[in-house]
Amino acid sequence: MQISPKAKLNIILLVAYLSSAVLSFAFWPSSGSLVSPNATTSSGEPTIDPGEPRTEQCALNGAMHTKTEKAIWETRRPMTVMIENHEDARPQSGLSKADIVYETIAEGGITRFMAVFYCDAAFGNHTLGPVRSARTYFLDWASEYSKYPIYVHVGGANTPGKANALGQIEDYGWAGENDFNQFGLSIKECRRDSDRLGRSVATEHTMYCFTKSLWALADKRGWTAIDEDGDSWEDTFTPWKFTDKDPDTGESATSITFDFWDDFSQYTVGWQYSSDTNVYKRINGGKSHIDNNTDNQLSATTVMIQFVTETGPIDDLKHMLYGTTGTGKAIVFTNGQAEDLTWTKKTRLSRTVFEDAKGKEYQFQPGKIWIEAVPKGSTINY
Repeated sequence: MQISPKAKLNIILLVAYLSSAVLSFAFWPSSGSLVSPNATTSSGEPTIDPGEPRTEQCALNGAMHTKTEKAIWETRRPMTVMIENHEDARPQSGLSKADIVYETIAEGGITRFMAVFYCDAAFGNHTLGPVRSARTYFLDWASEYSKYPIYVHVGGANTPGKANALGQIEDYGWAGENDFNQFGLSIKECRRDSDRLGRSVATEHTMYCFTKSLWALADKRGWTAIDEDGDSWEDTFTPWKFTDKDPDTGESATSITFDFWDDFSQYTVGWQYSSDTNVYKRINGGKSHIDNNTDNQLSATTVMIQFVTETGPIDDLKHMLYGTTGTGKAIVFTNGQAEDLTWTKKTRLSRTVFEDAKGKEYQFQPGKIWIEAVPKGSTINY
């Protein structure tokens, strides 16, 4: 039986329509909001047996976790993710699951986060975002988590010169080795969700990624704990030192506030110490900083203020530079106390080392760590 050209065309269009409908149903519910493809519970996040002992220490921040979690994370390498802090991006998703978070200016007085996920995000699937673009100085901090840490971003600064983050990613050999630029990923790993916050925001504030899919793709590409040459990511990683002993040499510091730039109160940072939980709770632009995944306020066991050299804007796009190598001053806040330190980072691949007034390496309290890289001369109120 012969089929006319017109009939053939109708069949092709029908197949295309049905395929599109199936894909739309699989990824988008009737309400139009995105659904994580790997959600395993009604809340979208599986749980650890609360009775399982926490006997395993995380190499990144010293926090204790279960053997179930370690069995997962020890097959991977750390994943660093660029998450924005524009007012329209708040509340962000996933920062509470980061082991370490870095914050400094992107440009125009607007800060940006680089969150490091490894231990606490090992179990389950976690939505992260909004994910934004790469900056050169964040690449330097990411490089502390092995020569080839997984780096997740949406494009990046690419103007010729010192702010060319995408050029540096190429120069470092990250392309094809550890770089997850969203433009090269599928909607399974990262996609836009304009309905996440229940309000209309610009498109650039709507990109979200999913930990389970990202790590699955990394595994598929061989970006695991052990590379194709048999080398572990930990071979080029220098962990900080940790202690369970409470510090007793610092001055009282139960309330912290500071600005990255003057006259940008929407990015004023506050940390309020809770003696009940022995953590600092974060305030972002005068409001409690909430994780949209959990509706809980973000907190940290340690808040490290790192004073860095600020240069810029250096081009027409107002890109900034922040000094990550060399040496400088720092203030550490933990257990409701403050202590003056110095920091040193010899090269891009070197670990930033913090030392006390006697030149002894600082020992962190186990738990979440936030590194606040502020311009030299900034006033820290406490």
